[in-house]
Amino acid sequence: MAKRASLPGASELFRPTKPVPTPEPPAPAAAPSPEPAAVEAQPVASGRVRHDHKITVYFSEEELLALEDANLDLRRTHGIRVDRGRIVRIAVAEALADLAERGAESRLVNELRQQ
Repeated sequence: MAKRASLPGASELFRPTKPVPTPEPPAPAAAPSPEPAAVEAQPVASGRVRHDHKITVYFSEEELLALEDANLDLRRTHGIRVDRGRIVRIAVAEALADLAERGAESRLVNELRQQ
């Protein structure tokens, strides 16, 4: 009789490769900061991490070529190798930070008013 090979199960194939951080106990509550409550945290581009959510964005031919040109320029001129998604996430974070900081005077509001 032929003997079957023992193969690993899904739990062994998809096990975490990094140790799971243990949550630290909460620190004692500090006095509230004197900063105004209206100030929100500035959005930051997430970089190279596993993302849990996905959206679909449609680009015109010209927009997609401009994005590809920017990606090639980053690689050629600055030695930075990134994917298009990271460029888009950084651009979105910058637009949201500008909106949070400047409000109605932000570039995003001005662009959307012109359309």
